[in-house]
Amino acid sequence: MIRIFKSEETRIKTLEAPEEGCWIALTNPSDNELSEVTRRYGIDQNDLRAPLDEEERSRIGIEDSYTLVLVDIPVIEERNNKDWYGTIPLSIIVCDKVIITVCLEDTPILTDFMKGKVKNFHTHMKTRFILQILYRNASMYLNYLRIIDKKSDMVEKNLHKSQRNKELIELLELEKSLVYFTTSLRSNEVVLEKLLKVDTIKKYPEDEDLLEDVIIENKQAIEMDNIYSGILSGMMDAFASVISNNQNIVMKALSVITIVMSIPTIIYSAYGMNMNVKGMPLAGNPHGFIIVIVVSVVLSLVVALWFSKKNMFR
Repeated sequence: MIRIFKSEETRIKTLEAPEEGCWIALTNPSDNELSEVTRRYGIDQNDLRAPLDEEERSRIGIEDSYTLVLVDIPVIEERNNKDWYGTIPLSIIVCDKVIITVCLEDTPILTDFMKGKVKNFHTHMKTRFILQILYRNASMYLNYLRIIDKKSDMVEKNLHKSQRNKELIELLELEKSLVYFTTSLRSNEVVLEKLLKVDTIKKYPEDEDLLEDVIIENKQAIEMDNIYSGILSGMMDAFASVISNNQNIVMKALSVITIVMSIPTIIYSAYGMNMNVKGMPLAGNPHGFIIVIVVSVVLSLVVALWFSKKNMFR
């Protein structure tokens, strides 16, 4: 899908055909749309297709007629019938007369620009537009990281009640999301550092504060991601230890019960053998059966009481 926008005074106008100073937004574009953009602006089609590959790395590419800025943006993905988080590439291509964005799917980062919700946004101010996209991208990472932190707290509360596989899998999914974020944020940091040195993208004094804000926001996102990753990793290890400890407690209790129940079993097994009754104690006593049962029960109770004093049932 291809959409064309241009800012006019205080509003964003949708165009039918490209004009100088416009913004061309490509979302999961078709081959025909890619070919049309390539023909009109002389952009290598491999650069246009780069953000359509989810594994494409963040980078800056400088060509004769355009400059490519490719970063990773956070997205919500559905896994196991629940919303989790991942990243996909977004490219910003700066040409002489237009600016082009290419992404695999619609993202709130660009949607707000399209709806005119971003202050001081002008399609012809390419440098500021790039910085505004990067700033909102870093802010989106921070927002999703806060949501991940809240989700991990909820999962932790559920784990205190029941150590089930469901909660552990949810923790694993959250940890996976944080790994995606860590890799993408560090790649974006390299792009921001290189953006400072690129001469093909003009730097204006009025945009210096915005560039500093972008770098600060991205670093904050990296630090927050590292903190949450450490907390989540420690939580996973702690609950793994708790589950292992609970299993050991259960196995210990079962072993103690087995020992206690084996006492009457040994006695009954001895009396159940086909042996001469003259050699068996109490074999000639009319109350011998009851006496043997009482003795075995008493011995079991004595052993059970001893184990209880040693806290072996806990």
